Amino acid sequence: MSSVDLPNWPRAHGPPLFVAGLRTVPQDFQVTEQLGWEFSGDGEHDYLWIEKTGANTEWVAQQLALFANVPAKDIGYAGLKDRNAVTKQWFSIPRWNAPVWEQLDVEGVQVLDVQRHLRKLRRGAHRANTFRILLRLDERPDIAAMEKRLAVIKSEGVPNYFGEQRFGRDGGNLRLANDWSSGRRLPRHKRSLAISTIRSFLFNEVLAKRVQEGTWNQFVIGDLANLDGTGSVFDVPEIDEDLQRRCKEMDVHPAGVLAGDGSKIGPENWQNALGKARVEPGSRSLRLPVRDLSSEINEIGLTLSFTLDRGTFATAVLRELCVAAE
Repeated sequence: MSSVDLPNWPRAHGPPLFVAGLRTVPQDFQVTEQLGWEFSGDGEHDYLWIEKTGANTEWVAQQLALFANVPAKDIGYAGLKDRNAVTKQWFSIPRWNAPVWEQLDVEGVQVLDVQRHLRKLRRGAHRANTFRILLRLDERPDIAAMEKRLAVIKSEGVPNYFGEQRFGRDGGNLRLANDWSSGRRLPRHKRSLAISTIRSFLFNEVLAKRVQEGTWNQFVIGDLANLDGTGSVFDVPEIDEDLQRRCKEMDVHPAGVLAGDGSKIGPENWQNALGKARVEPGSRSLRLPVRDLSSEINEIGLTLSFTLDRGTFATAVLRELCVAAE
């Protein structure tokens, strides 16, 4: 089956400065989840702080379910973490069968800590993710230009694009979305994937237009405003000095539409499919703050460390700096 080429959505801070090798080995891409809340210390769920290498989140959850002898649907995790990476994240498992976690033996999986909590860990329950990424370089980049670009990213953020991984290998999820919107019946999980793909692609298209117009990081009449670090949004009936100040200080961000029933964006077949599925419209910040950004360069390459809010993509940061080597 042929691949689907994604648009080269516009960058906000200028063309890429260099070509870099990404994820040459899993250790090049490290992700640490931040829950942002405390455990109760009791209850019927074990919470496992797991470091996984070269394994995807759903597969690890399945292995935990097998070991604990519980249904896979009862395993909780806050988000899907990259497979080709070293990641640390929490999983919740019911204590019904008193599993002895010291005896867990799964390739690429290490239990670093065990806690107890009253409730299952739900998707999106974490606050943020911290990244440490090595960009491997064959040639030394223009250091002055790189430092200037990093300073702009740190102070202004980047466009909050959904990453290429949302659209599947060779754009396969877009083919799935087109099949579903043309009337093909899909299993529930693939239907959800098709809906997510459509909404993500349309959001990127709206954001790309705002980047071209230079308004991705400022309000226009009719926008929603997203309160930084939260899912809270409010209408923007007028743009006053206080709102402009708060936007400049990264306290609020302009938000774009996540398409749903009644959204008049995108191909008609996509609009109709979202309507028939009664998908509720939503919103997402157009701007992604890049917190605690630091860098270190050596003979191997450039190491970046930064923190992003949940549901966002490190690739949105990297694409403002470099392109991946073929």
